[in-house]
Amino acid sequence: MPTLSDLGFHFGELKNPVSERRSASLSGQKPLIKRVSELLRIILSLFAEQKSCWFSKDVNLRLDRPIIMRIVIIRKSAILMQANSEATPPQIDLALIGAGPHALTLTAHILKKRKSLRDKILAFDPSGEWLTQWRRQFAALEIGHLRSPAVHHPDPNPYELRRFAENRSSELFPPYDLPGSRLFEEFCGDTIKRWQLGDRVIKAKVTRIQPKSGRFHLWFEDGKSAIARRVIVAAGSGKPHLPAWANQIQTQHPPERIRHSHQVDLRNLQLHGEQILIVGGGLTSGHLAVGAIARGAKVLLMTRRYFQEKLFDAEPGWLGPKYLKGFAAEPDCHSRWETIQQARNGGSMTPEIMTQLRRLSHSEQLTFHEQCEVVGVRWENNRWTVDCSGGETLFVDRIWLATGTKLDIAAEPMFKEMLETHPIEIVKGLPVLDKHLRWPGCELFLTGGLAALQVGPVARNLSGARMACDRIVPAIVKSSIALSPAIIS
Repeated sequence: MPTLSDLGFHFGELKNPVSERRSASLSGQKPLIKRVSELLRIILSLFAEQKSCWFSKDVNLRLDRPIIMRIVIIRKSAILMQANSEATPPQIDLALIGAGPHALTLTAHILKKRKSLRDKILAFDPSGEWLTQWRRQFAALEIGHLRSPAVHHPDPNPYELRRFAENRSSELFPPYDLPGSRLFEEFCGDTIKRWQLGDRVIKAKVTRIQPKSGRFHLWFEDGKSAIARRVIVAAGSGKPHLPAWANQIQTQHPPERIRHSHQVDLRNLQLHGEQILIVGGGLTSGHLAVGAIARGAKVLLMTRRYFQEKLFDAEPGWLGPKYLKGFAAEPDCHSRWETIQQARNGGSMTPEIMTQLRRLSHSEQLTFHEQCEVVGVRWENNRWTVDCSGGETLFVDRIWLATGTKLDIAAEPMFKEMLETHPIEIVKGLPVLDKHLRWPGCELFLTGGLAALQVGPVARNLSGARMACDRIVPAIVKSSIALSPAIIS
């Protein structure tokens, strides 16, 4: 990619722009427009790749040759519309709540079908950037590669990641070319650049969705608001699930000594000589255990069942008609919910992680506690006393709860007014949506775990994001399916 210098641009203060304009000729006007357009595209793509801010508040940008044109002053907020919610237009055609992998996947798929919608789409996220939470989670747990094969990613072309990794085969891990975390992050940056999405995220947290005359009044944490014609909620996978005993601790204790996994950042911890109890049988608990032991801790790994070893969250048959045909034919959503639970069957470890954990167990750095549950804990003598269901007592310095998240749309404040004005059937916390993952009777769409009753057991995963696109995108781009007319130009 050419640099700014390659195009003849540099940064500096112009003391006398009038004299430079007089020395120029009209013949330079068209080349200048072309070069400025190219510059803007480059800046947007560079911002998609770089986290740092290049421009201070009043830095000017100019050509280093005298060409007729007034000084071009560019600020980061003007280019990326990320500075704050003040950049939010009062009316939006399509608003996405969240800027994670599902939101990025949907945006790219929509633009593949209708490029003209690019300037009508805005995503809202507290970070103001794409994939911020995903990056933090993977970095905090030091996850080396994804669990999903290389065909699952945000770009509409399933083979695009393989093309991107053509000279980086060492970053595709067996057995099914699982992309390394760095490779996947850089590929997503490339996707953002290719689809020109660097300026599509607004830094704002949506706290309320208020139906209003066939539109949606989006309220932000700072008290400001905007009107959206259509909304897609692609934010998060639920609230942290805590065991009952974790909310019943009677003794005073340092809060950092018991944490849910989403609060743990391995990079910031010194754990030499500590004993850590990790509760949970999923892949997250495995990553935490490996990271803690690498920092000198000893780990007690506890699950109420036996540890399960699986390549994927759910069987690959759930990605196609093998299992989904029967799932879609089931009219009873309670039966669908039961099927989802059976298909995922709780948390599981990959063979790779289980092999590491067994080796650590053989070296006495890790102890497995299977078919075991915590019944009570007390903070005594600067450590935890843990009472177990089998009568055993453990003494540990920290407790980490890798106990997953819980989805319950009725417990989400964002949907309170929607539930009041547009009541919807809810099954075990999950809404019953129409076939386009649309809240019945309005243009509010849901993706991720909240769409599981329609998408199936892999709804939360990257593959689920692509499956959600097959349902949502037609309702966005085809006027015959849409419920509201396009009045916002």
